[in-house]
Amino acid sequence: MAKDKRAPGNSSQDFVSGAPSRSIPPNFEIDWWTLLTDPDFLTNPYPELNRIRELGPVHYDPTTGIYFILNYRLFSEMATTTQMGRDTTFWRNGWNSPENRLRDPETYAMFTEFQPQMINVNAPDHRRMRGVFEKAFRPASIANYIPLIQDECDKLIKFLPVNKSFDFMSAFANPLPHRISLKLFDIPEEMDEQISKWIAALSWLGNIIVSPEQKRDAQKAQKGFKEYIHGHLASHARESGTRFIDLAIAACKHGTMNEEEMLNNVVMLISGSRTSLTLLGNGLFTLLKHPDQFKLLRENRELMRTAIEEMLRYEPGSSLIPRAGIADFQCGEIVIPAGSMAISLVGAINRDPERFDNPEVFDVARQPKPNSAFGGGAHICIGKALARYTGQVAFNTLMDHFEKIECAGDPVWWTDRSDQRGLSSLPIQLS
Repeated sequence: MAKDKRAPGNSSQDFVSGAPSRSIPPNFEIDWWTLLTDPDFLTNPYPELNRIRELGPVHYDPTTGIYFILNYRLFSEMATTTQMGRDTTFWRNGWNSPENRLRDPETYAMFTEFQPQMINVNAPDHRRMRGVFEKAFRPASIANYIPLIQDECDKLIKFLPVNKSFDFMSAFANPLPHRISLKLFDIPEEMDEQISKWIAALSWLGNIIVSPEQKRDAQKAQKGFKEYIHGHLASHARESGTRFIDLAIAACKHGTMNEEEMLNNVVMLISGSRTSLTLLGNGLFTLLKHPDQFKLLRENRELMRTAIEEMLRYEPGSSLIPRAGIADFQCGEIVIPAGSMAISLVGAINRDPERFDNPEVFDVARQPKPNSAFGGGAHICIGKALARYTGQVAFNTLMDHFEKIECAGDPVWWTDRSDQRGLSSLPIQLS
């Protein structure tokens, strides 16, 4: 676990790559890789993140050369500067390095195939790919799908047991956003189970530590998912319109994206349903832990939008936001050299007292300020409006149908992954 002992030799005369000011923050001997995989930390990361943030806004891991950012202002600057980007091929010691190509050719091949999509590239390729779908994901466009979201909510609500304990995640939070994503791309219901398995396998690609078995499963899932999407889009190739599937087909047809980019982006957009499922699970559990706030929301539904923002701030589903150095970047008092990897820690940033008053307090009426739950800058999550609307419709529907929603046991957090924060189970009872 983390230690507070400060190591000598980290004065302003420390230099990396000829940087003009200090490149190595003071060393507090934090064992980052033990910490970020510790089940106790993953169950409740906030006390330790708050403690580390008080030690300093930027930390450096000498073992890997990775920088960790725990301050909202510095995260925001990093997310918007052109000196840092999302393309991890710029990471000098990462998966794309010559050493890694020789040491782990399977991982290199896997990430090379996965790389060409909007979340993994910098400008101008990012803007070219994102532009294909961006208008369709704007709030005004997604609002047109509220009836679809409501219909899927109503279907699931009918099967929720009353006066009996059940798992909210498996019965509602997991299937709802997944089914909505498939509907947006006109994918038939009989593919639900198979695509769920592919998404689960692919989700490991963002984790800090990936086992050989998980890599093999991700490669198989990537191949199967893309083959299915290729056939699915080909069967609709003669159609035209403004549906999501039409946008993908037209982008490939007109040369805005090549076929590999188109397939990767569609797979990514469908897999993005996990953003909504963590909001539903984390959000409901947070409301249940704060019954006074849940009551306030029930009695004042006009607070739903601010409540959703507070759920996203207080218990975000994303834990890590990576950026790779394109050029030397001045991050507060520290210069992050070109070729370095920097990881912003969402749990710390979203509770930064410099940004948020009383950040440890959950307040559904809090005047929202932008937080980092969906990332930031040009790469901010394209599906954020869909996640927000899904949350609004789902929580309103649950409160409309049930007078009482209570915990029926202890929830179980994901403790096998560091990149996302979510619940594997949430026992509740409705009445």
